[in-house]
Parts: sequence; C-alpha cells; structure tokens
Amino acid sequence: MTRPITAGVDGSPESAAAAAWAAREAVRRGLPLRLVHVGEPAPDSLTLAADESALTQWAGDLLADVEHEIAERHPGLAVTTDVLDGDGPAQALLAAARDGESLVLGSRGHGVIVGFIVGSVGQQVIAKAERPVVLVRAADAAPSEASARDVIVGQEGEPEDSAAAMEFAFTTAQARGVAVRAVRAWSLPPVFSYSPSSFALLDDAGGMEPYERKALGAALAPWRERFPDVPVREHVEIGSAGQVLLSAAPDAQLLVVGRRARRTAIGSRIGSVAHAVLHHAPCPVAVIPNTG
Repeated sequence: MTRPITAGVDGSPESAAAAAWAAREAVRRGLPLRLVHVGEPAPDSLTLAADESALTQWAGDLLADVEHEIAERHPGLAVTTDVLDGDGPAQALLAAARDGESLVLGSRGHGVIVGFIVGSVGQQVIAKAERPVVLVRAADAAPSEASARDVIVGQEGEPEDSAAAMEFAFTTAQARGVAVRAVRAWSLPPVFSYSPSSFALLDDAGGMEPYERKALGAALAPWRERFPDVPVREHVEIGSAGQVLLSAAPDAQLLVVGRRARRTAIGSRIGSVAHAVLHHAPCPVAVIPNTG
C-alpha cells in the first residue's frame, strides 16, 4: 500500500507552509498528498453559536482552497482531503499519522505549535505518533530547499538507536540530491562514571573525541553502503546535543532527530533534544520515532 504524506490544515500561515512543504516532498518522493483538518477553533467570522454544519462547511472550504492552490503548483500530484473527527484532536491526528508516510504540521516555535495542535495535543501527537512528524515554520519556502543546504541528522548512542532517523535523513537527502550531515555531540562524563572497561575503550581509540568519531563512523557505515550516491559529512563536537544541533540548524534545509518519549504523571513527554530543536530551530524539523 502506498502511504500518503499527510499535512494538517487549520487556516494559519504555519499550516499553509506545512501543506506546501508536504506537497513538494510528495512530488519528490512520488507519493500522494492527503490534506486533513480536525477540530476547532472556528475563524473569527463564525461565532461561538455557530452550528456544526457551518463549521464543517468552513473546514471543507478551507481544504478545497488549499487543494486548489497546490493543484496549480503541482498539477500532476494526487491530492485527497478529509475533515477528521473521533475521540478528540490528538487521537484524530495520531490516526492520520499512522495511515501516512509522515505527518506535516505548522509550528510557530518557541513553545507553540499552532492551530488545533496546541499544548498537550501537540505533545501527544509528537510523542506518540508511530510515523515521522515534520514541523514547519510559516517562513519556510521552496528556495530554502533549492540552495543545496544539507539535511542534518542527530546521531547518539549505539547505531541502532538512531537507525530510524538515519533512514529518514538519507531517504530525504537522496530525493533532494543533497548531502547528509551527521552530527554527534559529546561531553566529558563525571569521573565516577568511568570503569576499567571504559578506560580501555578510550585508550584504544586515542581519547574521547576520536572515540566519538569512531562511533559516528560505525553508525553511518550501513547508510553509506545503502545510499552510495548521497554525500556524507561528519560533525563531532563537544557540548549538549541540543545546543550542537541548533548551532548547525541555520545551515540546514531540514533537521532530523530521533524521538525518545517518556511517560510522566501528567502525560507523555518527548526527549530534551527534540524539545530544544522544536522550539528554536529555524528550519523544518522531522521527529522520528525509534522503531528498533
């Protein structure tokens, strides 16, 4: 079954940019595009007393307008539209994500994901989605993808820990004809965390930074073999992963991070690295669930 790239549409400038990003990616990947709208709020022209049929009509008109605009830019692209309902916005979007290749949403950054995906809803979607979720700012446009800037991917831990993010980054870079820049951050651990075996590993590698470079090379090896036509740049730097990735983000056309979700007493939370880049990266950010 061919999965579509799905874009959430809510009438905001951010969601318009997300739909345009998703359409361009669908064309590059040879995939259909699905535009979805879910939930409220209603636009200013509708009052709180507006009935359900008026809201449904507004949503349908919104989707039709976006579909028409995309059809003018990409006349050969197959596009479908849906007004979603169900057990709430988060569950509807999670279902849409599950049925698609990826889910693309608008993001205002600095802690706010706009429209129907505000606060806990957005957090649930990003933390629980079974497929990649891409967040796009309102200022994003096609020229940023035509500048041959890299697709940047964060790598940490063992090779399998970042395999899903690596696959997404290399697949995207291949479709765009650009390089992958793989970034691995490292920091000095506290002395008490060392063990005789860790000292031996560091001695064999020649120190912390050579050790980290070797680990990044090992994580990249299978992807270099699978995608031999994709140029690869390796970046190893001391510092927190979030800070290192954000320092590289202004030169990226897409930033790809793995998702390390955890549950707390007040719901699901994404990892600190994904949290940092979602809030502050100027480029689109793809959050990839670890399928390992």
